[in-house]
Amino acid sequence: MKANARPAQEAAAGVTGDVADRGTPSGGPGPGRIVSRAGGPGGPDRDVTVVIQTMRRRHLSAVRRIDAAVYPRPWSLAMYHQELGRPDSRRYVVARVDGRIAGYAGLMMVAGEGHVTSVAVDPRTQGCGVGTRLVLALCRWSILAGASALTLEVREGNTRAQELYTRFGFVPAGIRKGYYTDNRENAVVMWRHDVADPEFPAMLREIEDSLPGNTRWEQQ
Repeated sequence: MKANARPAQEAAAGVTGDVADRGTPSGGPGPGRIVSRAGGPGGPDRDVTVVIQTMRRRHLSAVRRIDAAVYPRPWSLAMYHQELGRPDSRRYVVARVDGRIAGYAGLMMVAGEGHVTSVAVDPRTQGCGVGTRLVLALCRWSILAGASALTLEVREGNTRAQELYTRFGFVPAGIRKGYYTDNRENAVVMWRHDVADPEFPAMLREIEDSLPGNTRWEQQ
């Protein structure tokens, strides 16, 4: 992703949460940010039901509480309103666990390519596969939107997050030196090509089948 109109909004190292990744929503994508943490001490919850829904303005209070927990520079409410006002090129989803918002994710389409802008999970929700389900939702929407490829940035030291994206077929394509302004950490640029290949939806089904608990996909 290339920086464009808005300033970078990066996550600090060591912030907890399954996955948190943030780009800059503008005419073109901007700096990504991501932190990662694996499942909680009790292991995956096999009985959990995760509900994936389209993000609406009514969800923003909960979304911004997650932002405050995982990002040193959360997006403003106005930025979210702007993003949600562009459904032709943006897709934002939330995940619910036990009736509360447990995470959210976003994707923008630019010149036929999907750019991950956000993947953030409430630090209290661990081991349920929430982050994986959110990435699943973005990947499936990118197929419907006709994307030819997907891309994102991730901190060089955040190997756990890189492992998650590798599961979806993302591969490292380069390094952006000093990309994150809080500590000048490098960013690994990752790409997933051949999104239109029939094998990609099959991979997504296999990933979903491997997740603990249940998933309910809603469009409300």
